Amino acid sequence: MALIFLAPELSLAQDESETTFPLEKFYVERKNKARSIFKNFRFGLSTGYGNTFFSHKLDGYDVYQAPGQSPAIFPIGTGAAIRYTNWVNVVSTDSSPTVPGSFIVSSATSKLGFKGNALNIPLKATLHYEYKKYRIGGGYSYEFMSIGKFHPISRGDNIADFKPSGSTGFMKKYFGLLGVSFYRLNDYLFTADANIGGFKPGGNFDKSSIKKGIYINLGVTVERQLSEYLTGFVRPSFDYKKYTLNIPGSAGIDHQINAFYVNVGVTYTLPELKKCFHKECRIQINHAHGNKEYRSRVHPIYKKQNPGYGENDPTLIKYKGKNKRKLNPY
Repeated sequence: MALIFLAPELSLAQDESETTFPLEKFYVERKNKARSIFKNFRFGLSTGYGNTFFSHKLDGYDVYQAPGQSPAIFPIGTGAAIRYTNWVNVVSTDSSPTVPGSFIVSSATSKLGFKGNALNIPLKATLHYEYKKYRIGGGYSYEFMSIGKFHPISRGDNIADFKPSGSTGFMKKYFGLLGVSFYRLNDYLFTADANIGGFKPGGNFDKSSIKKGIYINLGVTVERQLSEYLTGFVRPSFDYKKYTLNIPGSAGIDHQINAFYVNVGVTYTLPELKKCFHKECRIQINHAHGNKEYRSRVHPIYKKQNPGYGENDPTLIKYKGKNKRKLNPY
């Protein structure tokens, strides 16, 4: 009798096992995302403001100051018959007769040198790869530079300021990039990074007489995500670089040209998916047509989105603007 009651249950269990249909048969198999290898690459473009701090010492030189003229220098022991009137970006000489009553001071008895500033406006492009909190890449910077006046570091009561000829030009930089993200504050990500590479002064420098060193730029990038693929950032940084200007028949002059920068720009990520091909499609999430997956057509590049349902604003509309003063915003 018990077997009679158990028979339907055994039959039902057997039927279920035999009629089970693999669920994957109900879904179209999506193709691999060929562009996914690019999803961690970031293209960056920025501009901003920079200030270069020129400074040099004149060890082994005398300074010659004629009344009402710009200062000049000459190597110790050679006399003032041939003087150098520009020793910053090019070597210029003056062999005119010395003016009676001119002031001459030697670096053997005084600490001689000059310092000045230059305005920089950079246009900078970068490409880097992100893996977790680390970054590696490279970049290129094209900068307008305008050199201002130089002031003596001593004996300013006897030595005048001067401005070198050919004071404006364009400097180029090429560098590798390394970075690590170390802190997040709400929507802002902080990343310490370094640019290490070379630089090439503009045409207003006599590059055949210049021996350059490498340059190192250290900074902190503060980023805020603007959309799924677009991020805005501010990057204060500091440059360390120098060059030596060779003076014929005498010791070269070492110039420090450290600089402070503030760059403002954006980075762009290549989308992992192609934009939906259907012009009338208004789906806001990543979705499939057939066996291929697409991103939404209605996601503007400048607007932050949630791949799940579109807009991703941390503050609800009922708490925004004038609505936040209403007891019932709806």
